[in-house]
Amino acid sequence: MRSTYWTPTRKAILAAASLGILAHVSLPASAFRDGPQSVAPLADKLSDAVVNISTTQVAKSPDGVPLPKVPKGSPFEDFFDEFFNKRGGRGAPQDRKVSSLGSGFVIDGVEGLVVTNNHVIEGADEIVINFHDGSKLKVDKVLGKDSKADIALLKVTPKTPLKSVSFGSSNDMKVGDWVMAIGNPFGLGGSVTVGIISAKQRDINAGPYDDFIQTDAAINRGNSGGPLFNMSGEVIGVNTAIISPTGGSIGIGFAVPSDTVQAVVQQLKEFGEVRRGWLGVKIQTVTEDIAESLGVAENTGALVSAVTPDSPAAKGGVQAGDVILKFDGKEVSTMRGLPRLVAQAPIGKSVDVDLLRAGEKKTVQVVVGRLEEDDAEPAAAEPEKKEDGATVPETVLGLTLTPLTDELRTQLGFDKKVAGLLVTGIDPESQVAGKNLKLGDVIVEAQQSQVATVADFNAAIEKVKKAGGRQVLMLVEDSKGDTRFVALPL
Repeated sequence: MRSTYWTPTRKAILAAASLGILAHVSLPASAFRDGPQSVAPLADKLSDAVVNISTTQVAKSPDGVPLPKVPKGSPFEDFFDEFFNKRGGRGAPQDRKVSSLGSGFVIDGVEGLVVTNNHVIEGADEIVINFHDGSKLKVDKVLGKDSKADIALLKVTPKTPLKSVSFGSSNDMKVGDWVMAIGNPFGLGGSVTVGIISAKQRDINAGPYDDFIQTDAAINRGNSGGPLFNMSGEVIGVNTAIISPTGGSIGIGFAVPSDTVQAVVQQLKEFGEVRRGWLGVKIQTVTEDIAESLGVAENTGALVSAVTPDSPAAKGGVQAGDVILKFDGKEVSTMRGLPRLVAQAPIGKSVDVDLLRAGEKKTVQVVVGRLEEDDAEPAAAEPEKKEDGATVPETVLGLTLTPLTDELRTQLGFDKKVAGLLVTGIDPESQVAGKNLKLGDVIVEAQQSQVATVADFNAAIEKVKKAGGRQVLMLVEDSKGDTRFVALPL
């Protein structure tokens, strides 16, 4: 019995025939008996430059682990002494070696430079590069690594030049383009998978600069650090992560774009670290409510909620409430797009920043600074809920508000410079509920005007109503000093 394989093309031709238009369709007979074009020549050409990476780490056993207390002369005393002595002595910590496998690829066969993921070699005491022909080389030095982009650059000393691959432009790739992944899934080595680019600019909350290529080419554990190729044999991504409830591929894999990788690798090679640009602003998304109050489209640019004093942004004239639309001539399509653009900008370069301020477009010049690693912020303390007898709270649009006094500043941990209206109550039945506002927040501004009293707040509301608006834009600050904009529906 011979089974019939129905391709979408053949179904389409039969449908066309039923409509009497088959005469317009002309396909060679080979279209039905030949499979897709083989990628064997491409895989054969590239495999020698893709490597398996094995790492070894010595895991230290914890000291001071309490041991069972056995009474002197107990029949179990000899048993426990013998048990622990066989393992290096009673109470002695026991070290053990932990191994892991990943992938990588050679970008310079003469210098012996290999690119992989940072998480593949993180904490390793020894790194060995295994090549397609069975040969091995120990890594001489980790030239640099970057946890934010998850990229590491390794150095080996080859006896003869190694096969290498070059980078292509990830920006030129389109959704639907064919790609090939080569790597070391589950330690099998030299595995080739093919698929398409499913999406671009994916944010999977892996870091502040998420901009992943999504692909359905099978990527599994051990593929990390391996290359994602276009059909010209150029590296357009570094396979980094998968979404999987079981640990196996379900057709959703992510790669760091080559445009990002090239910039990181160049800096690791030159400086041994990544030096990113810094603007000095806190930003938030332009939501539907906020967009309406600003008179712009939703998800337009990045809304500046605060400017760091003495930062490049402050010196350049950027203000809280500005919506940054372009940075150095590049569109800021989403809030998360701005940190990527700033990080990639050359330090010390003077760039134009196009922004929207109070409904008017402006351009300011900012000299890009260097991003320094910040210390972790302390956890927020819950404010004590105490009544301030000197003031009488008032309710406006579902918010119970009271002026922030010196006593309340000290009690709640606010800086002495903070002034505004303290939120002491939120009506759960009002439209304010669920609007990114919480008890203990302070409303600093309304419609980009400072508010010190409830009367100031009411005046801002009346101003919006007279203009026909439906949202009041508030600048809100919490006790940690973090600020954000919140749109309050009228």
